[in-house]
Amino acid sequence: MPVEVGSEQLLGGLRAAAERAADRADRGGRALVSATVALDPGVDPASISFGSRRADDRWFCWERPADGFGLAGIGTALEVVSRGPDRFDDTARGCAEALSDRVADEPPELPGGAGPVWTGGFSFDPQGATEAKWSSLPPALMVMPELSLLRHGEEAFLTAAMALERGADPALAIDRIRARLASLTEAALTPPDPHPSGATRIAGRHSPEHYERIVSAAVERIGAGELQKVVLARELEVEAPSAHDPAALFGALRDLFPACFCFCFGTPEAAFMAASPELLVRRSGAVAATVALAGTTGRSADPAVDDHLGEAMLRSPKVRNEHGIVVDRIERSLRAHAVWVHPESEPAVVRVGNLQHLATPIRAQLAESRSAIDLAGRLHPTPAIGGEPREPATRMIRELEGIDRGWYSGPVGWMDAAEDGEFCVGLRSALIRDRHAHLFAGNGIVAASDPADELAETELKFAVWLPLLTG
Repeated sequence: MPVEVGSEQLLGGLRAAAERAADRADRGGRALVSATVALDPGVDPASISFGSRRADDRWFCWERPADGFGLAGIGTALEVVSRGPDRFDDTARGCAEALSDRVADEPPELPGGAGPVWTGGFSFDPQGATEAKWSSLPPALMVMPELSLLRHGEEAFLTAAMALERGADPALAIDRIRARLASLTEAALTPPDPHPSGATRIAGRHSPEHYERIVSAAVERIGAGELQKVVLARELEVEAPSAHDPAALFGALRDLFPACFCFCFGTPEAAFMAASPELLVRRSGAVAATVALAGTTGRSADPAVDDHLGEAMLRSPKVRNEHGIVVDRIERSLRAHAVWVHPESEPAVVRVGNLQHLATPIRAQLAESRSAIDLAGRLHPTPAIGGEPREPATRMIRELEGIDRGWYSGPVGWMDAAEDGEFCVGLRSALIRDRHAHLFAGNGIVAASDPADELAETELKFAVWLPLLTG
């Protein structure tokens, strides 16, 4: 196990930090204590997270396989929960307050994601995540794991974090961390054997005809000038003969979609997983980066046909209009908080699995310090997953969709102690609950949208997950 070498050094650093925090804790309140050690860069954070999680744990995995970046967490040292329209502000404030009394033993100049880290996500709608299937994933939840592992390029780090309450014996908390370290093991993130008997059942929350009807209704209202664009989604439920295996599914996602943000946020009841192509925000110091992603078409095994499909999307007035709406809103949202904002002059075609998209990278120099969570709240929801204008689109989604999106199309990601971090949009996602998997797919609807074409595009998006869940 690649973490064994660092375990005793980590515990020694944790004891030293706890001793420095003891006086602060005695005066009242709570102190966050953490220690970080370097590891063998051959460590696989996701494999350890899946292999070491307990039945009552929350856990988190996040990978950009093409970039060699992997982050994982196990257990809960601290958590921040919120609901309602102020959930981003509440969560950003709660995370900052928890970090304000941090005492750490760690190497200098840690890279982003090393050290104590917040992991979690937010619902698409502040009124969402109310159905029973979302019970363990509230509208805003950020968790600081007891143990977190980072691998980035040729570096890797292991961090332990604990919250010391007034009068608490740090030895008890350190013993708990010691037991966690001793129980670390790796899981094989390989596909499971097919179930020998029984069929997989696939059912839509609503019929395909229902989706065509709500698209037609949206097109009519867009034509009447009520709004420019709205994103409407569908939900499928896949019921298997036996429990879906989140570890095997995550392994498949990172193998199939190395250019995506592959993540899993797990609880004792559920796991929300995705291979998302869409970065909502990346904050690194005073620089914020995002990508406007809107416009979708399929792929072909024939390279010439594949190129033709991408070029046709790039030249489509409908797609360019839909994409431009997203770029304009993101640029306006960032400009209010930036010295400068720079979108690329032309979108590029990006290929992700069985789909192609139009993407425009956007960078901004922040005028003042804002955390990754704060920036995510100011950008969410972009027109790529909500609509334009924002409020009329949100009302129309609530009126027409008839589903509870929960964390689907909401921000999911991480933020470190420097308040740097990354949040992607929870697209190409699935909510796994034992034998049941809930899939979501949506499309941007504009004046030129055709209901049958939009329905067909959602089927392309469901095709990311269906082979993994029914094979």
